[in-house]
Amino acid sequence: MTLSQKQQGHLIMLFVMTIFGLNIPINKYLYTEGFLSPMAMTLLRMGFAATAFWFVSLFTKKEKVERKDLLILCIGGLSGMLINQSLFAIGLGQTSSVDASIITTSGPLFAMILAAIILKEPITFKKAGGVVVGGAGAIFLVYTSNNVASAGEGSALFGDLSVLGAQLFYSFYLVITRPLSTKYSPITMMKWMFLFAAIIDLPIGYKYVMEAPLFQQTDITPFLCLGFALIGATFITYLCIPLAQRRIRPTTISMYNNLQPLIASGVAISMGMDRFTMEKLIAALLIFGGVYLVTVSKSKADLDIEKVKIEK
Repeated sequence: MTLSQKQQGHLIMLFVMTIFGLNIPINKYLYTEGFLSPMAMTLLRMGFAATAFWFVSLFTKKEKVERKDLLILCIGGLSGMLINQSLFAIGLGQTSSVDASIITTSGPLFAMILAAIILKEPITFKKAGGVVVGGAGAIFLVYTSNNVASAGEGSALFGDLSVLGAQLFYSFYLVITRPLSTKYSPITMMKWMFLFAAIIDLPIGYKYVMEAPLFQQTDITPFLCLGFALIGATFITYLCIPLAQRRIRPTTISMYNNLQPLIASGVAISMGMDRFTMEKLIAALLIFGGVYLVTVSKSKADLDIEKVKIEK
């Protein structure tokens, strides 16, 4: 059976959000145990991804990037990589996992509004309804979960605002780079965006990396966690996102943020740290129902086609 472009896009984002969902507790472990600071983690991710994508580009077809597109890639690198990851890392270190999970549900709302302003995508009843239903499902899951904030976690306003800002910049990145996703390969896009992000972040994060306790100890577990964050949650995921952008809209992609608390709950159940309940089933149905409504809502291209048919 051959999958449609939209189906491929959904499978890609399901894979990406699974990795992102697993990365949250891994990063939280590195921060709370004092192995790395959020600023050190951000530079390590930017630097590793820039190096990896430029190395891979040596073995792929060369693409010449137009100067005006380089500016968009620079802005995309700052908003989607550097600022987004910095704010989320800082926020995760200062607020509770519960608060962070709830705030990530704001991503689809930002994406829907920005796509309407920048890409002229219509805000239909189905799309708006899907955003609300999906967000409600994610929030319901968090509030009915048996997981509680661990000792030392707070719900500081600054941490909450940092996570909220991360969602805004990630949504902005998805919207402004979507046109380029059909013009250039993911390797070309990512090597430039991460290069810009790494260069700008280097003077800021260098000190934090050099002073990181992680590199002054010999336990293998923290290094394995860092490896997952660098290879899985940075290189592989950001390689996949442009592939999804070619196939589905920014609002739909952002809707997958709501899966992160669901994935975290699934991991907890599989490890015996939580149990499956009717509340979790209801939350899952709401989340996937929201994604479905956004998916079947009409895009600008769909409305343009209908307009042409009417005129004929």
